[in-house]
Amino acid sequence: MRILLIAGAFNSLTQRVYAELGERGHHLSVELVTRETPLPEVVRRHSPDLIVAPMLKTAVPREVWSARTCLIVHPGPVGDRGPSSVDWAVHLGAERWGVTVLQANDEMDAGDIWAAADCPVPEVGKSDLYRNEIADAAVEAVLSAVARVASGTHRPQPQTTLPDAARTGRPRPPFRQDLRRIDWRSDPTDTVVRKLRAADSQPGVRDELLGDIWHLHGGHPEDTLRGRPGELLATRCGAICRATADGAVWIPELRPPRAPGEPGTLKLPATLALGNRLPPLPEVPAPLGPGDDGPRTWSDIRYREDGAAGFLEFSFPGGAMSTGHCRRLLAAYRHACARPTSVLVLGGRRDFFSNGIHLHVIEAAADPAEESWANINAMDDLVHAVLTTTDRLVVAALGGNAAAGGAMLALAADEVWCRSAVVLNPHYRLMGLYGSEYWTYTLPGRAGPEVAGQLTARALPMTAAAGARLGLVDRIIDCPAQDFAAQTGRLAARLASAPATQTRIATKKAARERDEAERPLAAYREHELDRMHRIFFDPDEPYHALRRAFVRKEPAAATPSHLNSPPVGT
Repeated sequence: MRILLIAGAFNSLTQRVYAELGERGHHLSVELVTRETPLPEVVRRHSPDLIVAPMLKTAVPREVWSARTCLIVHPGPVGDRGPSSVDWAVHLGAERWGVTVLQANDEMDAGDIWAAADCPVPEVGKSDLYRNEIADAAVEAVLSAVARVASGTHRPQPQTTLPDAARTGRPRPPFRQDLRRIDWRSDPTDTVVRKLRAADSQPGVRDELLGDIWHLHGGHPEDTLRGRPGELLATRCGAICRATADGAVWIPELRPPRAPGEPGTLKLPATLALGNRLPPLPEVPAPLGPGDDGPRTWSDIRYREDGAAGFLEFSFPGGAMSTGHCRRLLAAYRHACARPTSVLVLGGRRDFFSNGIHLHVIEAAADPAEESWANINAMDDLVHAVLTTTDRLVVAALGGNAAAGGAMLALAADEVWCRSAVVLNPHYRLMGLYGSEYWTYTLPGRAGPEVAGQLTARALPMTAAAGARLGLVDRIIDCPAQDFAAQTGRLAARLASAPATQTRIATKKAARERDEAERPLAAYREHELDRMHRIFFDPDEPYHALRRAFVRKEPAAATPSHLNSPPVGT
């Protein structure tokens, strides 16, 4: 079918729906919609068989939904209504939630039901839940709804005819800041963590800290540190630890409030955001070893072993890796490489693998060009370490999405294992960058020069299955997000004990030596960084305006043309 996707932004769910529908042979167009978008005119121009709205904050005009079937993807169970459904799921500590695909009509979230799917709600932040369990349920429901529309025989079910037992949700108000407010004097740690996680990416929890108003982003429990409720106790890797009524929480990021009429503000590592306001606090080292069996504490990098398999897990907010993140991960990688293992798995347990350099930290820097340069060199140092590891097999385990330099970090490994739901964006063009991370070596080496050129030029998301067909992915693990780490662990242990693994390591070492003799890695890096240096230090390059618009969430003036070009491999 000819399907038009309409969305407020080409966010993670819109990308996932786009990639999954494309996998199934549908002809897709995309339009990014604001309140000013002349949607009836846009729809007439595309003349689709079906309209799907994976993420839409504005109402669809009657002129559109009365003429064509328009499916709204609502991230809530049957009967749920309101704009803050996922926030409520986390705040309430729900065990299960769902996604409902509705037909647009005059009343928001009240249309006839084409499909629905439910999902578990693990103890994670709202954005992690949205990108994983909610997205999995959304894709299941969208694919079912699209198939039913294509059949021409299915009739959607009016919500008014549903028995009460079928309504697992109910109308809920917007989740405003008064509901999110933390009472540091009386709220226990679990309550504070739940409030923080229900707002982790957006909008954050509005709070007073050190005499100023901030939005707090992300929350992780701490069992050992104690203090007067509300007091700052320590720092760790850019995060701050704040005392609760019965313990403490780690808060990784802060954002100042946005003034009326002003651009969006930057979400930054907490200590960087506070700057000189931060009082002298102890820097409590992050534990590198496992934390599941001991007191609850937060660390964005952990290392563990299972026999001859090592696992270096990392999780950075939004998948962004600052200069500091890269250097700390490189130090942990070197520690892991000093261990007596034959397989090293690099990756998080779930959610983002990596999205490359940290654009928010760069934008906040006194000299963004210099910080861009430092960040890309730190990324390159990390990727170089992976590429030159010749005494063991390295596996990149992607439980969540990867983009730009983060996708290229994965390609530096010997094998790339992806959860089946992963969306890959192996390109840089949309940020006005040529790219580095040795992509001119790894991407053509896996996909061939022609496909590598198409991927970087068309700049479109792809599923893990498409990545496998193109040579970017070696193994697809079809499992829920919560099971990815366990399945990866079993596979890695099996690989480490396989008789052929030592032969593979020897073959890998010889291949790296041949490649180095043919063209040294330093030559690839020099070529890439020469292009990147010119982009970073020329204030007229599009990168600077594109970066600013991205981090300050400036709406797109129009739908980018690349969203209506065919994906690679179709």
